[in-house]
Amino acid sequence: MSTLDTITLSVLQAALQQVCDEMDLTFSRAAFSPVIAEANDRSDGIYSAVDGSLIAQGSQGLPVFVGVMQYSTKTVIEMIADGRCLAPEQGDIYIVNDPYLGGTHLMDVRFVMPVYRDGKIFCWLSNTGHWPDIGGSVPGGFSASATAVEQEGLRLPPVKLFKKGVLDPEIYAIICSNIRVADQRIGDIRAQAAALLIGQDRLNEILDRYGDETVVEAIAELRRRAAEQMRASIAVIPDGTYRSQAFVDSDGVVNEPLTINLAVEKEGDTLTFDFGGSSKPCAGPMNSVLATTLSSVYLAMRHIFPEVPISAGAFEPLNVKRPEGTFLDAKYPRPVSGCAAEVSQRIAEAVFAAMVQALPEKVTAAPAGSSGNFALGGNDPARGRDYVMYQISGGGYGGNAGHDGLSNGCSTIGISKSPPVEIMEQAFPVLYRHYALREGSGGAGKHRGGFGLAYEVEILRGEARASFVMDHGRFGPQGALGGKDGAPNSVTVFRGGEAHVPPHLSKEQDIALKAGDRVRVGTPGGGGYGDPGERDAKLIAEDVRLGYYTPEQAREMFGVEL
Repeated sequence: MSTLDTITLSVLQAALQQVCDEMDLTFSRAAFSPVIAEANDRSDGIYSAVDGSLIAQGSQGLPVFVGVMQYSTKTVIEMIADGRCLAPEQGDIYIVNDPYLGGTHLMDVRFVMPVYRDGKIFCWLSNTGHWPDIGGSVPGGFSASATAVEQEGLRLPPVKLFKKGVLDPEIYAIICSNIRVADQRIGDIRAQAAALLIGQDRLNEILDRYGDETVVEAIAELRRRAAEQMRASIAVIPDGTYRSQAFVDSDGVVNEPLTINLAVEKEGDTLTFDFGGSSKPCAGPMNSVLATTLSSVYLAMRHIFPEVPISAGAFEPLNVKRPEGTFLDAKYPRPVSGCAAEVSQRIAEAVFAAMVQALPEKVTAAPAGSSGNFALGGNDPARGRDYVMYQISGGGYGGNAGHDGLSNGCSTIGISKSPPVEIMEQAFPVLYRHYALREGSGGAGKHRGGFGLAYEVEILRGEARASFVMDHGRFGPQGALGGKDGAPNSVTVFRGGEAHVPPHLSKEQDIALKAGDRVRVGTPGGGGYGDPGERDAKLIAEDVRLGYYTPEQAREMFGVEL
């Protein structure tokens, strides 16, 4: 039991959180790429010197990285210990993006840095940023029909990008020689490193003020309390087994759905998650590496119990059986570009669908569950340079016991938002002809789902190639407890006046475009919660008045004649 008083413990908890939040802010403010600077597709955290376990993570970082970065940090520590990686010195920063070493997809690039106190490593700081391109067969890295990870881009094991604080020119040259628009990456690299250095300075200030032993004691106590709080939250769930399914449209290669089978067993104050019986490893890029699968379960439980402080302790009561032999435990060389952005959200959806049976007052119907990955790469003749544009988009959240779902919310796995239209039009040769809520997309229910996003982009100059790795094009987000599914994803490409819908609905790559061609996307609406027949007629009439549903849709979806 800790000897720290409650006030000191609370102050140190907030201080560690603030270190991570300031790293997040530094990263976004200094980055060049809109996907980081505007969409905040990044995360920063503090990790144990012993095993890489999570101590604190920024509140504005992507939740999907909550488990992933502790596994990649652990891998770096283990590889240093057995000689597969050079031993650290003060000022070193390792770079790694290998999905099979505790990662996600190749575009999520992690930096890992040791923090020293009195000549010994006190902890590790780590962050992840989504680089807009990492090489591979298509601009942006989202190869919808990749059959091996090498087709998705440059794969980096842990290597020292910074040695004693100095950028290694040889490693940097290798990276730049393998990615597109390489001259712009230096801004993101410097921003990512700066975030870690800011974190180191702020952490040292805390240690100097309170003393290393006090902070170590606080970290241990915070972990113990997080585990205790999660156990207390789980204990109120009735004992039993709760089952659910979720479906991935296709893997991008074989046009058949992939199934996630989940059984959640609650016993006492622990939960066991068993994905046995899910689809086998797939040919295309919708495989999930183990770290992402585990992190997907953790982030889903964070949605359900947000009051539990975030640390490795919060995961201790969550037992996830390794889903060997399924597409949720990808092994080299399976392609994985869709794992973090799409498969992770299907895993979370399966958790929600199971847990809403146990906790109907706390859990929502399924959210949109797609990051809307749209990558566009080409040449801008007016500026005389190449570009890679990466668009992510939100969708509707599911209804719940208390109210309707949020419209155009961020993806389940993050806080990332679509970059402002004005920024995108300034940076790339495109025009957004339409950008609005996708009316009619919310699933019917006593509390309806939120609405997705509808947008249309026109190519203004030059030639380009478009790629999509999205999901929920075949199946809309699930309704709960009698609620109806939300509208599925929709992608249409207009070339030379003709409309083209991808055969896999939400996935295709290397679509050639030229000036005047357009891409139209409608993101999913959230699932409805409860019997649509129980919805207040006044709320339906107000939705119709606002244009969210037409009178015909109100009649069809809710059984109400207006």
